[in-house]
Amino acid sequence: MTSLVARCLILLLVQPMLIFAWQDYKDFKVFELHTPQAEQESLVRKLSQEKPLLDFMRSSGNGTETSYLKVIVPPEEAKDLVSILEGYHVKHRVVIEDLAPLVQAQRADNLKRKQRIQLPHLEVLEAFYTHSEINDYLDTLPDRFPKRAQVKQFGWSYERRPLKVLTITNGDGRRNKPVILVDGTVHAREWISPSMALYIIQQLLDNYVENQELLADFDWVIVPVVNADGYEYTHTDSRYWRKTRRPTSNPECVGTDLNRNFGYEWGHDEGSSADPCEDIYRGEQPFDQPESQVLRDVLLHYSDRLTWYLSLHSYGNYFLLPWGYTKDFPDHYQDMMSVAEAGAMAIIHSTNGIYTWGSTYYVLYPTSGDTADFALGVANATVAMTMELPAAGFLGFDPWVSHIDGLVTESWVGVRAMAAEVIRRYPA
Repeated sequence: MTSLVARCLILLLVQPMLIFAWQDYKDFKVFELHTPQAEQESLVRKLSQEKPLLDFMRSSGNGTETSYLKVIVPPEEAKDLVSILEGYHVKHRVVIEDLAPLVQAQRADNLKRKQRIQLPHLEVLEAFYTHSEINDYLDTLPDRFPKRAQVKQFGWSYERRPLKVLTITNGDGRRNKPVILVDGTVHAREWISPSMALYIIQQLLDNYVENQELLADFDWVIVPVVNADGYEYTHTDSRYWRKTRRPTSNPECVGTDLNRNFGYEWGHDEGSSADPCEDIYRGEQPFDQPESQVLRDVLLHYSDRLTWYLSLHSYGNYFLLPWGYTKDFPDHYQDMMSVAEAGAMAIIHSTNGIYTWGSTYYVLYPTSGDTADFALGVANATVAMTMELPAAGFLGFDPWVSHIDGLVTESWVGVRAMAAEVIRRYPA
């Protein structure tokens, strides 16, 4: 009894310390810029170069339509930004005057909910978890499902965090089945991505009877957290961090965008940046980040039987197909479109959620050196795709814990339907 009281007192003391150790965003404002989608990329480039402390939340419009671009602005930069925007004749407004109370309320809510959970067991719908908590959970699965779950470590992050890969089978012992490979958290601030990966794991293991046809002839390989350092940093220091944590040639700008660091058509200025201060910085060379090396190795390890590659991101309600680097379409593009359409139609029939699907270049914006292009172009994936999960919270990337249930259950409807379509089209 005494130890229980002591633990409760420690939690009460530690929680405020954790909250205030986190960047509190005091007096940080959120601006909304009203700009044509076609001009948005060049505007972000200009502003990033002039004001590297700005944090852009890239919008979700497409084509040439007008869209809204949100940007987090430190208090000392707000006045100068207004002058710059007026000089560029960009319409703008302040949508959040002080981000601090919102961010801190979410932080406190998540910590409070986790206190009720008996780790390493995870309640996927009840909280957002750190990388170490997710790894501890993965390590419990082979004991719980000895014939169906296997965990391997494929490498380390820059800050020496173990990067683990879970393989799920139906336990029949058949080797070399086709593979469905899912990854999450390539971008650190997209917290719903690891939640979705964990929910997929739960559906395939805990709810196996309902989903056994998805495992009859296919194995699932799942990497819940690719960008381990960046993701951990969003829990301990800065909630909206996007990139890795490896230093760059610019001592003031840390990290690389892993989704621009892959070695297939890497280095195009349309779709990535050579500037370390931009959030789409591609690195000095392809695969110069240990995390991208690990995911590369996983993809290549399964390249002789990789049927479907799915990368979980947020936000935007998109199924994004290769290519990102060019207007051209890959071979079998229409087959991949049919898979994406199966997911979109399943979601609309289930929840009325609306998804757009098609080429990354056309549907969203150009990218180069991204994971889906590499999976299709090098790792021989039959179908490769990025799924942009729905937005929630103040800035799209920051859902409350209470949003997890609705977001992941709706998204699972789409993932399950696409998996069934893949299995139907490409039988073992």
